[in-house]
This record gives sequence, C-alpha cells and structure tokens, in this order.
Amino acid sequence: MTTPAQSGHTFVVNPVSGGGCGPAAAAPVVDRLRAAGADVEVATSPDVAVTESVVREAVDRGRVVVSVGGDGMLSSMAGLVSDLGGVLGIVPAGRGNDFARMVGITDDPDALAVTLLGGTPTPTDLLALHLDGRRRVVAGSVYSGVDAVASELVDRVRWMPRRLQYPYAAVRSLASYRPLAARVVVDGEAHHFTAATVVVANSAYYGSGMQIAPAARVDDGLLDVVVIEAASRRGLIKSLPKVYDGGHVALDEVHVLQGRSVEIISDTPAPMGGDGEPLGRVPGPSETAARIELLPGSLQLLR
Repeated sequence: MTTPAQSGHTFVVNPVSGGGCGPAAAAPVVDRLRAAGADVEVATSPDVAVTESVVREAVDRGRVVVSVGGDGMLSSMAGLVSDLGGVLGIVPAGRGNDFARMVGITDDPDALAVTLLGGTPTPTDLLALHLDGRRRVVAGSVYSGVDAVASELVDRVRWMPRRLQYPYAAVRSLASYRPLAARVVVDGEAHHFTAATVVVANSAYYGSGMQIAPAARVDDGLLDVVVIEAASRRGLIKSLPKVYDGGHVALDEVHVLQGRSVEIISDTPAPMGGDGEPLGRVPGPSETAARIELLPGSLQLLR
C-alpha cells in the first residue's frame, strides 16, 4: 500500500459541523502538513452528493481521505471509503467526536498532523443498518428509543453551549419517553425487553462522551448490544451520570449481549438513529426487522 505521505491528502470539510468549527479545525492541520511537504487538497462538502464525488475522485487518485466534521460526517464517509478500498483519516470538528475519542484521536493540530503523516492504516470494524430496503454504514452505534429522541432534540438546541446540549437533551427525552416493547435477536437468539433504549455499538462512546458500551472495541469483530430496561423516569434520570463512566452496566436493569448480527422490531413506535443522525423508525411486528450487521476490519483508518 502506498504510504499516506506519498499519496497526498484530500480534506473533506463539513462547514456546519460543531456550529461551523470545521474550517477552523482543518486550517492548522493543513498548514502543518504542507509545511512538512505533504500534498494537501481541501474540499468543502455541503451535502452527501458532493461528499461522494470528492471521495471517489480522491480514492481513485490514491489519496488519503480526511473527514473534517463530527460523527455523522465520519459515518457518511467511512462506508464509502471502505467500499472503495481507500484510507480514511479524521480531524474531529463536531459536537460529539465520539468515534475519534474511541480510537484515541484528539483535536490537537500537532498530534493530528503526526497521525496523518505517519499513522498506520489499521483495519477497523464498521456496522451496517438494513432498514426499509436501504443500507446505511455507521461507524459508532445504532440506537433506538430514548437516546434516538435525545439525538433529535440536540439538533434543536444548537443555541446552547456545546457541553450542555447532550445532557439537556438526555434529561428532556427521559422526561417524556415511551418504553419499547422490543424483540431483539442476536445471532439468531431472540430476547424480549420492555426497554428505554436498545443500542447496538461498535464503539464504546456516544452522546458526546457517554460510555454506553464500555467493553466495545472497534477491532474485536463483535457488536455490543446494550439494553436498558424501562424504569421510572426519576430512576433513569438519577442513573444518567453512570453512563459517562460505564458504571450503568452494573445495574440490574441493564443487559449487555454480544454478536455479529442483530435484528430489532418493536410493538411501540420509536425512532432509530446512528452517530447523531436520524435513520428512520423501528419496524413493527408485521414489518421486516431492522438488521444491523458487523463489517469486521472493513475500514482502513489512519491511527
């Protein structure tokens, strides 16, 4: 494989990520790479169609594609780069940056430049959601229930300081949630829950630092399924801080399963999301189940 430094880098910048932080996050890293003699191109991507075109051209030319944005931007690019056989780098510039956190990538320009110039393309797991006849590749996690509601709320409170957006949305969503009557099938074995949320995780983190699946690894060939059973709203809100350090998995109402394929249906209408983006609704009993499959080692990620 051609090394990243020889191939060059194409930065794909989301101009709205993190309240418009993308260009500012990219600039110092680009400066450092160019000062080191690297060939760097920068493209601003306002929509998915532009992103796909830029990514395809970059991979065709043997360049490293660099995602500059948040988890949603990263997920939208990871599947495409994987399918094309390219190499992906990350400059975190979103509100959550949970996948970057998981793989140890910070927002420090010097550290980012070192990784992009000399990092090793490392096989990294992804997951794919099959829902309503469509396939969507996700890097971090797919979730349904109260956390999908919280993710939708975050998009409505961009006026708040970034550090408060996710906690506020979590508390608001817990105050009004409806439990899922969910059937969760992991590697062919069915489980039934009355749940506040069902999370299928590749990464340990979501929701801007919540360690929802503390045992998850992005290179272990497994999905971690975390189910939090329905409890009183007061009880769920009280236990919310435990999610930040992973302590919630010790609670009796939390179940952790592992596998390579997961199917979900629910008698209760509920949204589904993935890496901060809305993905649809949980199918009902008469519909085709949502299926999440592991894509082991499918992405070459600079780390």
